[in-house]
Amino acid sequence: MEAYLLEYGNVLLRWLHVVAAIAWIGESIYFVMLDNSLRPPQSAEGKRRGVFGEMWGVHGGGFYHNQKYLTNPAELPDDLHWSFWKAYTTWLSGFALFAAMYLLKPGFYLVNPGSSWAWAASMSGWQASLLAIVFLLLGWIVYDQLCRRISPNMERDGVLSVAVAVMMVVVAYLSCMIFPGRAAFLITGAVMATCMSANVFFWIIPGQHRMVDALKAGREPNPLDGKRGKQRSVHNTYFTLPVVLLMLSNHYSFTYSGPYAWIILSLFIFSGAAIRQYFVLRHSGQNKLAYPVVGVALLVAIGFLAAPRPAPAPTGQDAQGETVSTAQVMQIMHARCVQCHAAHPTQPGFPAPPAGMVLETEQGLLAHPDLVKQVVANNYMPLGNLTQMTQAERDTIAAWTAPQSKP
Repeated sequence: MEAYLLEYGNVLLRWLHVVAAIAWIGESIYFVMLDNSLRPPQSAEGKRRGVFGEMWGVHGGGFYHNQKYLTNPAELPDDLHWSFWKAYTTWLSGFALFAAMYLLKPGFYLVNPGSSWAWAASMSGWQASLLAIVFLLLGWIVYDQLCRRISPNMERDGVLSVAVAVMMVVVAYLSCMIFPGRAAFLITGAVMATCMSANVFFWIIPGQHRMVDALKAGREPNPLDGKRGKQRSVHNTYFTLPVVLLMLSNHYSFTYSGPYAWIILSLFIFSGAAIRQYFVLRHSGQNKLAYPVVGVALLVAIGFLAAPRPAPAPTGQDAQGETVSTAQVMQIMHARCVQCHAAHPTQPGFPAPPAGMVLETEQGLLAHPDLVKQVVANNYMPLGNLTQMTQAERDTIAAWTAPQSKP
């Protein structure tokens, strides 16, 4: 019952995270669209009142007339709309999920005994958890320092974009070398999500508060507050699609369990940014098809990199030349896998078999033979190899040929 309650709480927390993320991302994308769709005011009244840009739109059976002021509106209403709680709720709920799933079960999800770096392979659970948190903090610090030092007055944003891209490649490489692939993809996405939320908390909202306070006091707002807020908002919109994809990546082990995981991770980030760039430019009236073409080309490249390498067809025999039977594979399943993949798992924290796969019976094994062989061959399963599956056992499963089902 305790495991069930934890899992149910996980579902509710995940639902909160999804709701908040959809609301935040939707609002963010809307304001980017609005900002890039503005046109100079046509009326003399708008020009007189200092309108920077305006947009007419139709939606939901009505017409909308949006106007933007930079720092000099004549007055501000009492019910001024602010956008920040969705960002904070998304990060807080996401971190809570990360803590419940990864930080509290580091032996399963964060320790990487297969790492080629000896110190990473020998980390304890608490060390892996601490390092994962350090990744999030250092990711934000490095990113923020890049913004401060390279383009403090938004005069070198192009150079800054390249620097941030290089930073994300470094994060992708380090995370994939230190953590298991599944965790590496999630942590890299979490670094980007942390930067997004921190941008709102440390820069966008404080700058807007200073601008509002100046207007209410009858002072001229500092235009740098608006420019810095715009800079960080632009960064957030390019992070959006990669973050969403990386948060879903745990369902697709082929993307992160191979030798090119860090390259695939980097290409996912660049593909999402390129596709987002197309929509950003499209809102300003530019139809630059090269960007989605590049995005799709990167996805095609990922398909080639993630494809399984050619391997000899299973002979049905083990290293001694003896035929590998389904009964032998079932013995390995009972020794190494049914702790989690059973109708009633005995492994703490698993109220139900992951992915619904029950491997207690021959029938359950034969329902997923190719998937079982794949995740065992790429060392994704057992998670963290907690049940100590040996290489000989992996080789036995690889050599096994599942019997063909009768019509």
